Amino acid sequence: MSLDEVQDVRTADADPAGKTAPAEVSEIAETAEAAATAGSAETAKSRGGSWAALRPLLLRMHFYAGLLIAPLLFLAAATGLLYAGSWQAEKIVYSDELTVARVGESLVPLGAQVEAAKKVAPEGEVVSVWLAPDAEATTRVIMEREGLAEGETLTVFVDPYTAEVRGQLTTAGDALPLRAWLSEFHSSLQLGEFGRNYSELAASWMWVVALGGLALWIGRRRKRKSQLVVPDRKATGRRRTLSWHGVVGIWSVVGLVALSATGLTWSKYAGENIGQLQDRLGGATPSVSAALKPGGADAGADEHAGHTMPDGEEMAPAPAGTDIGLDKAVAAARVAGVTEELRVTLPGKGKGYVIKEQDKQVPVHLDAVAIDPADGRVIDELRFAEHPLLAKMTRFGIDLHMGKTFGIANQIALAALAVAVMFLVFWGYRMWWLRRPTKDRRLSVGRAQPRGAWRKLPVTMILPLAAVTVVVGWFVPLLGISLVVFLVVDVLLGFVAGRRAGAAEEAGAPAA
Repeated sequence: MSLDEVQDVRTADADPAGKTAPAEVSEIAETAEAAATAGSAETAKSRGGSWAALRPLLLRMHFYAGLLIAPLLFLAAATGLLYAGSWQAEKIVYSDELTVARVGESLVPLGAQVEAAKKVAPEGEVVSVWLAPDAEATTRVIMEREGLAEGETLTVFVDPYTAEVRGQLTTAGDALPLRAWLSEFHSSLQLGEFGRNYSELAASWMWVVALGGLALWIGRRRKRKSQLVVPDRKATGRRRTLSWHGVVGIWSVVGLVALSATGLTWSKYAGENIGQLQDRLGGATPSVSAALKPGGADAGADEHAGHTMPDGEEMAPAPAGTDIGLDKAVAAARVAGVTEELRVTLPGKGKGYVIKEQDKQVPVHLDAVAIDPADGRVIDELRFAEHPLLAKMTRFGIDLHMGKTFGIANQIALAALAVAVMFLVFWGYRMWWLRRPTKDRRLSVGRAQPRGAWRKLPVTMILPLAAVTVVVGWFVPLLGISLVVFLVVDVLLGFVAGRRAGAAEEAGAPAA
């Protein structure tokens, strides 16, 4: 009797309400399941394949990973669901700051907009300016100010048509307070560096649980092939729960693996290893150089000759130490082809303006140029098309994970994946509950898959599997550490169970 058939026996007498089978059926099923696992090696030989030997090991790993890591996965999904909705929520909550009162006919110069922002926040130091991305949006003047936490800035929102200040908020990157708080809640539960371990542990195990569940679901024998991707509505009890768990899992597996992989890219431990590997493979993300050449504006005059303003007038060199201003710097960037959703970083000591595109929706616009503040000539330029392939993949992956790449469609997909994970966890725990013994009416839960499944594997499978596990465990440290902890706990539980069985035999009682 196969494990699939055992599951069918266990739930054959279950009613539509999900009640468990009678005690006799449960005991027969548990005994048959143990016998099926114990004979897995013989079954593998008889079928001429290795799946029957590998399946019990996958079942046990999927069971323990799902049981112990599922609460973290549920938390990550729930907080991720909130974050997915924060993009639209902040448009409503901060509509006064983000939008203008009325679209005007002409724009106030950027310099005047910055001066208006300085008047309402004189204690702040302007570091960058984000131009209004569309006709109804405000300009963001980003300032550094004492008293803000690391990574936080003060953003003043200015109407680009009137230079009226629409409001000011403490922000983190492009995130306004609501989304910034939810982002931190998703990544660390607002517990700081210690809390980040939860999200990294969840991301480390998500792909393992997802791929293991995929293999188990595909390898399961079924009456109709359609049951692989469509829930069995005629099933009842545990079989019905398993059907929904498997079908939703197979539809979600690609997204779950992608979320796991992209989440690890900026995690603390695995993220560092991924970054080092990316650098060694030549996939580091390049950046535009804003360093000014020695000798002032004239030093680069020949190299950058020929750049013109939008009206066709050639830019004349300016005396060293002068600043052409924001408006002319942006105009020079536009002439160089950097035009979409511009972010201007003001020049520092020995550096020029850095003007970048920040339109991350497909098709992306992420080109960048550095402009000499003395004469408006291009110091350096960097096109996104020139980025290494790995750098592009990392950029796309992170933006997909954050819900940027496809806008609201991306955010809806993330919300759907989050809801799917929450249901998968619920169904997993329900199946565990329905597998509990029913003869003893005391509070109990389902039994784990029998131990010793790995000993039934042939050497040709054990060695490669062990090698892959060690490499992955080193590369994804929290996965490796938690796996070792699971194994140690499992060995200890096995030792305790063996001692109890020995004591029961000595006392003349039947072994459990």
